[in-house]
Amino acid sequence: MNKEFKEIIARIRAYPFPDGLGEMTIEDLSEKINVPTELIYKYVEDEKDLVRQILKLERESFKVIFSDHDFEGVNAIDILLTVSKEIATKFMEVSPGITFDIKMKYPDVYKRHFKSRMDFIFMKIQINLQKGISQGIYRDDLSIELISRLYLSRLIDLHNPDFFPPEEFNFETLFDAMFENFIRSIANEEGIKYWEKKKKIFKKELKKEELQ
Repeated sequence: MNKEFKEIIARIRAYPFPDGLGEMTIEDLSEKINVPTELIYKYVEDEKDLVRQILKLERESFKVIFSDHDFEGVNAIDILLTVSKEIATKFMEVSPGITFDIKMKYPDVYKRHFKSRMDFIFMKIQINLQKGISQGIYRDDLSIELISRLYLSRLIDLHNPDFFPPEEFNFETLFDAMFENFIRSIANEEGIKYWEKKKKIFKKELKKEELQ
C-alpha cells in the first residue's frame, strides 16, 4: 500500500468520530481530517472502497506484528506477551463503536474482513498452542482446535458493544484481562510460574514507555 495513502488512513483512524460514522461522506471526512478530497479520491472510488482499504490496512498491521519479530526458538508465552504488547500499541486508537458502525453500514465488507482476520488469528493461536505444549509450559491435554476457537470467541465478545460499551470499557484493559485469563487456562504449573515472572517485567516495560 502506498505510503501517502497509509498516512491518510492513519489520520482517519486517529480521528475520534464522537458521533459515529452516520452518513459521513468522503467530502465530510476530508474536512475533518484536513486532507484534500481529491487526494483521497486518488486512492479510493467511494466511501465503501475507503472502508475496505481501512480494514485491509488493519489486517496488514496485525500481520506485521509477526513479520517484525523473529519468533524462532522463542518461548510460547513470550510470544503471546510480545503480541499482546504490540496489539495494545497498534490498536489503542481503534474504536469498537466505529467498528460496529462499519458492520451495520457495510456488512459484506465487514464480513469478509472479519473472517480473514479471524482465520489468521486462529492459525497463529494453533501454532502457539502446539509450540507451548512441545516446550512443556502448556498443558498437554489441551484440545488445540477447541481452545483456539474459544480464544476467537473471546475476541469477538471484546468487540461486541452490547457486552462492553466502548464509552464504558477501554479496549486495551479488556484485552489484557482476556489475555491473562487465557494464559492461566492453558499453562501448566511450570508455565504459570514463568508467566508470573514475565508479567512483572512486562508491566515495568509498559510503565517506562508511558513515562517517555
